[in-house]
Amino acid sequence: MLTMEQIQKKSLNRLVGLNPVFKIVMEKLIERCYARGVWIVITQGFRTYAEQDELYAQGRNGDKRPKVTKARGGYSNHNFGFAADFALLLRDGRTVSWDTLKDDDKDSLPDWSEVVEEVKKLGLEWGGDWRSFKDMPHLQMVFGITTAQFRAGKHPTQAQLNAALAKFNKLEDEPMTAEEKAAFKALQNTVQKQADRIKTLETTAKQPKVPAWAEQACINAKAVGVLDTANDGSYDFYRMVTLLDRAGVFKRGGVA
Repeated sequence: MLTMEQIQKKSLNRLVGLNPVFKIVMEKLIERCYARGVWIVITQGFRTYAEQDELYAQGRNGDKRPKVTKARGGYSNHNFGFAADFALLLRDGRTVSWDTLKDDDKDSLPDWSEVVEEVKKLGLEWGGDWRSFKDMPHLQMVFGITTAQFRAGKHPTQAQLNAALAKFNKLEDEPMTAEEKAAFKALQNTVQKQADRIKTLETTAKQPKVPAWAEQACINAKAVGVLDTANDGSYDFYRMVTLLDRAGVFKRGGVA
């Protein structure tokens, strides 16, 4: 089971070059998805014009590989630090998936749909909503600015960036809904029941004193330095010591 920090680390290199506000939102998207039991990684972030042209060339001019983009350098929001692509990270911590129907967290909801739900809560645009060309892994935050305007040097104003952060911060501060509270309470009850069960089993298994049938075996084990104390053992513990003693393991010189 990977921690959230380990999941975040897998995307670090792909966040380099993104607009600072968009980078924060991507980091929080990973965190919010993790809280839902869904692991994601950022697979693409900022691209130079040359890197974009290289991707555009794939599948064209005799290249038999499939086409992966319709945009040349300067015609993708990736080139301006306001777009990213994601993939699901499976439970082995290494394999990524673009299967939009996969339910790796076993909650009867497609993981991809859960990610998209968080994407929209954060105010991001999802490529899966596009009509002409659906780009399922694509996310962006462009404030209505076209790539032509980006090329001409236009960028989001500081007021727009501040508003995006304010919206995000408000979302982070929202109290849990009644449904979320009920689910959280149910989870707490489940955890408490499991803890109580473990405590009961531990208490039941522990013997108040060394059983008479195991006393000599424990004495023999202590004599050769295998045991420091024979107190507070379980039934299985005393049974194991007795079996080892009967096998001659605790005879003087018999323990390596």
